[in-house]
Amino acid sequence: MPHLLNVWPRVSRQLATASRVLLLLDYDGTLSPIASRPDLALLPPETREFIRSIHCRESYILGIVSGRGLADVAAMVDLPGLIYAGNHGLEIQGPGLDFVHPEAEQLRPELDAILVALTERLSGIAGVFVEGKGLTLSVHYRLTPAALLPQVHSGFDAVLAEIEDGDRVRITRGKEILEVRPNVAWDKGRAIAKIAATFPPDTLAVFFGDDLTDEDGFAAVHELNGISVFVGTARQPTRALYRLDSPKEVAKILELIAGL
Repeated sequence: MPHLLNVWPRVSRQLATASRVLLLLDYDGTLSPIASRPDLALLPPETREFIRSIHCRESYILGIVSGRGLADVAAMVDLPGLIYAGNHGLEIQGPGLDFVHPEAEQLRPELDAILVALTERLSGIAGVFVEGKGLTLSVHYRLTPAALLPQVHSGFDAVLAEIEDGDRVRITRGKEILEVRPNVAWDKGRAIAKIAATFPPDTLAVFFGDDLTDEDGFAAVHELNGISVFVGTARQPTRALYRLDSPKEVAKILELIAGL
């Protein structure tokens, strides 16, 4: 899997000759370095300016596709007029887009109950942060001492085992995070396909992501003959066509795109 900066002349020609580019990016670990708490993962000011500059170009559509709640990621990026897809695409807003997955919306009461139960069960474990995001929820344990990690996982599993209708939700695991989502046929890939369908078929789709939940997004842009970029170490398996090492290198690519 080539490093994007090493093949940039070829990829830049592909971007420059496209009639329209749909540029979609994950947030945590892609635009912003992973932080110990979600509220500390701030977007670097220079990255925001590169995004703003690209957004002003007529041939580019910019969007953020994140596991964060929609309002949260929109506030973190703080740029009006972009497409924002929150909760792994269960909610999408932007020019011509106003979508909330109807089945997921119906499951809010169950998710709220799970949020309360997990908060109570895990509250005594150092470093654990339980985050409610409306249509999904997350348990962050990046700050938890290694000796306490079995308590995190056993407590989490116990709460989920107590759910009467457990098949209505599903569990995903990311970088020191456990997530509970509605068990609906939806993911970042389907969200990206929905976003792309609102634009002409010759639009070039591009997606940058760093985690397992982004792999569906990479597959979706391949179906659209687009460009996928994994952010992380070369040792991690991924479907992406290209890779970058860090959010700092993502910022460098955005700077280069802004200068095309």
